[in-house]
Amino acid sequence: MSKGSVDKTTKRRSPFRNYRKKQRNTSVFFLIWSIFTALSIVLCLTLGIGQQFLFSSTYKKEAFSEVSDKGRIIEMEIMSNKMPEGFGGNFSGYLRYLSKTHEVSVFLLNEEGDVLFPKDHNVQPELQFNFSEVLKQMKAEMERTETSTVVFEGEEEYIYGSKIAPIGESEVYLYVGRSLHLLRATMEKLGVRMTLMSVFVVIMAFVVSSAVSAWLTKPITEMTEKAKRLAKGDFDVDFYGADYGQEMVQLADTLNYTKDELKKTDDMQKELIANVSHDFKTPLTMIKAYASMIQEISGDIPEKRNKHAQVIIEETDRLTSLVNDVLDLSKMRSNVEALKECVFNMSSYVYEIMDRFTYLKETQGYTFVVDVDERLYTKADKMKIGQVLYNLIGNAVNYTGEDKKVYVRLKKQTNESFRFEVRDTGVGIKSEELSAVWERYYRSSETHKRPVKGMGLGLSIVKTILEKHAFSFGVESIEGEGSTFYVNFPLIEKEEINA
Repeated sequence: MSKGSVDKTTKRRSPFRNYRKKQRNTSVFFLIWSIFTALSIVLCLTLGIGQQFLFSSTYKKEAFSEVSDKGRIIEMEIMSNKMPEGFGGNFSGYLRYLSKTHEVSVFLLNEEGDVLFPKDHNVQPELQFNFSEVLKQMKAEMERTETSTVVFEGEEEYIYGSKIAPIGESEVYLYVGRSLHLLRATMEKLGVRMTLMSVFVVIMAFVVSSAVSAWLTKPITEMTEKAKRLAKGDFDVDFYGADYGQEMVQLADTLNYTKDELKKTDDMQKELIANVSHDFKTPLTMIKAYASMIQEISGDIPEKRNKHAQVIIEETDRLTSLVNDVLDLSKMRSNVEALKECVFNMSSYVYEIMDRFTYLKETQGYTFVVDVDERLYTKADKMKIGQVLYNLIGNAVNYTGEDKKVYVRLKKQTNESFRFEVRDTGVGIKSEELSAVWERYYRSSETHKRPVKGMGLGLSIVKTILEKHAFSFGVESIEGEGSTFYVNFPLIEKEEINA
């Protein structure tokens, strides 16, 4: 790309429809607050339930293992018949000693579940512990496992049971119990503490989530207020504020860009009103003036009447051209008209377009230097491409130099493309104005004659048509030497045309 050039390359966009979803009325503040609070409650419940379950299962596992180990030890000591001499043959005292030493309950039971040892002589027999139900459960476990020693969970305890040597004709059963009352008490205290902790966490979550929600929604609220000001036409609003993170900065950038584009559109709209008013007012004034002249002066003089009528016709044509430009641009911008693509000979089509400028050669001394390669075919909307060629050549005519020369070229570049170029010999375009030449109602700040009628919409129409075709185009300019506008067309080979 040469110095002082701007290239426009576009891709065809497929049409799509926007579906507006049902909007929520809930505020972002409430949503964030409720999510934080719900999350804290779920975490508290999960932690509490998980901790209780883990504590209970761990405690039961340890109690089961403990009663199993201690039961075997106690059974071995009882079966060894080596009671220490200090007990003086007091077997009940010995069992109480084992119970205290191992921190478990130890009893010897008969087949009915009555306590054989240790005996408490200060308590009436009917008031002593009765293990009949426990013994039934113990026998059932022994029968199920087909063993004489079992460990199982009873009511509020873990039990080690074993059938040991009989006393006389009666079977004797060893009962070793490990109470779970400590677990129950611990679980109750843990539940109370977890409840208090959950209440504290929920309160803290309420406070923290409120503060965080307010902090996060503050920039959104600020931008909403600024957006309302922008909607009312205040283009001095600035969406930048405190730094709330990369996403908010990007949103501010986007909104500021939107504001700038809206301001440009507003300025162009005002310029449009001024341009349309001026460009429409002049021919209307001329038509009225010459119509009055025909009515009052030249109505009976054929030569003058025809001359004045010709001016009216020319100004009417100019008005028609202006209206057509506005309508064409409006239709293309709103996608009312679809492209009607076909394969055609661009080489011969360029000559057809050039014929329209013959009157400038004959009446105003313009010179058109045409260099066209033959048989260059392309696929496009022929009528709209004709508008492109006419507008580009007409633009060059309007801005060319005092030599009144315009250069038109159509040259093959590769096996897949060829380029159409129009060059004038005018003063060129300033580098800061290059990107603006394609905008609606743009006109160069340089003075020039305008033999081709228009109101500054020509290049905007060119841009819209070429963007719809997805053709690349651009402008190259050197101040003091002139400007070159170009379009790259896809080349359709002869084989493809015949196919």
